Amino acid sequence: MSTATTLIYPVTDLSTAKKVFTTLLGTEPHTDEAYYVGYNVEGQEIALDPNGHRKGLTGGTPYWPVDDIEASVESLVAAGASIKQQPTNVGGGRTVAALADPDGNMIGLMQG
Repeated sequence: MSTATTLIYPVTDLSTAKKVFTTLLGTEPHTDEAYYVGYNVEGQEIALDPNGHRKGLTGGTPYWPVDDIEASVESLVAAGASIKQQPTNVGGGRTVAALADPDGNMIGLMQG
């Protein structure tokens, strides 16, 4: 399995979070929309999602690239994970899902 390529933080105040992460990362976002602010730092995608809490995210969540998101979700649930966000098409040919391990740690999956 490859490494997580995206780390998404759920935020309640997008404007303030954007100021904090721009300062922390030392770069301006490449995407700055009301629904998503994204940065790329040396190939690592870091994003702020103002709807993340409503999607079940409880903290910073690494998203792992997978070839078959439905099969991956099924395998993880069989292994003991619980679904927090069903596979959802988020546009641009990308589908994401969020699960939690038995300790509540978030696991994101991304296809496309």
